[in-house]
Amino acid sequence: MSGAIQIVYKNIHVANSHTLAVALENGAYQAAAKALDMKGEEIIEEVKKSGIRGRGGAGFPAGLKWSFIPRSDPRPKYLVCNADEGEPGTCKDRDIIRYDPHMLIEGMIIAGYAVGAKQGYIYIRGEFVREAQILQQAVEDAYQAGYLGDNCLGREVCFHLAVHRGAGAYVCGEETGLIESLEGKKGQPRLKPPFPANIGLYDCPTVINNVETLSSVPAIINNGGEWYGKLGVAKSSGTKVFCVSGHVNRPGNYEVEMGLPLKTLIQQYAGDVRGGWDNLKGVIPGGSSTPVLTKAQCETVTMDYDGLAKAGSMLGAGSVIVLDRSVDIVKAIARLSRFYRHESCGQCTPCREGTGWIAQVMDRLARGQGRKEDIALLEDICANISGKTICALGDAAAMPVLGAIKAFREEFEYLVEHGRSMVG
Repeated sequence: MSGAIQIVYKNIHVANSHTLAVALENGAYQAAAKALDMKGEEIIEEVKKSGIRGRGGAGFPAGLKWSFIPRSDPRPKYLVCNADEGEPGTCKDRDIIRYDPHMLIEGMIIAGYAVGAKQGYIYIRGEFVREAQILQQAVEDAYQAGYLGDNCLGREVCFHLAVHRGAGAYVCGEETGLIESLEGKKGQPRLKPPFPANIGLYDCPTVINNVETLSSVPAIINNGGEWYGKLGVAKSSGTKVFCVSGHVNRPGNYEVEMGLPLKTLIQQYAGDVRGGWDNLKGVIPGGSSTPVLTKAQCETVTMDYDGLAKAGSMLGAGSVIVLDRSVDIVKAIARLSRFYRHESCGQCTPCREGTGWIAQVMDRLARGQGRKEDIALLEDICANISGKTICALGDAAAMPVLGAIKAFREEFEYLVEHGRSMVG
């Protein structure tokens, strides 16, 4: 199929791929051995050449982020892997952990060495019990084999790694909220600046990347940054795992080159929309926090940062939620609004109060008891949240609502006028 290439999922169908023995048969730790014979700056340069951008949602260039760490600073440096994965519709990182934990560990050894970190942490969502167990066993096996510890792979390189289980909170997927939680405090985001590259874990320089990003690093080192940079499209290099869920015949995680048309992803990989392409109503392309696209937009949009931005949405974590024509968009967004109200940490007023107001108005509309002024009220509330909160949760709550009103305004207006949905 067009766009099919496996990097982080290359071993996913190999039996017992989570074990060290099978991982070694498939080339694990060869990239780490190569990297530890390079200088840290050389590794960072390769990652920059690759053009890889953070796969957790923000899309910041990974190599550039690594270069922000002040290597001559005498304070300890830390590397943290964000394995929280709390965005509704997102379920890709846990498959990497389930089936190839040594790829992640290897990526962390390389990244840790590159930025001068001697200690790494994997912050994993508390509900991922089985994944945490697999990861813990893999870390222990890596220690026993000499890949982790005071002399990684027989070199004079120290890198220790610990698995830390969070309690399960959406806001702990935000990097500073994660740091607070990792330090044993309430998981509430910090004001930025300062950024974690200077004031991170324990007030020391810290790099935070997610599972998919770090798991891509061994392939970049093995094949070179230029090789990776040629995959995908301009400003969106490499591959991306898309989690396709909703009304498709074959939901699942699909790793493809960036820039693949959304229509191809849905039809060729996910088995098409339930009832056929003409039954498509819209797609939330990057996870529940990203604006929904109409069917007309889905005809031509490509799955990359610029393509989705041009269409008025975002790549996010790559969580593609497909909605067929049976969906009541107001009810669907109302459900998401309740989620974001629940997950707001309450630290800042626009988010704490605004998510509550959004959820209340959306619920009123969904029940058919909406008022004529409710649509404008929602737009006003969202405008007073967006860009005015400490972290991105406020925007995450506002964008789906604004996107739905923009794309399907007639459904909101019909519901207000008739007291019932125009769907079904």
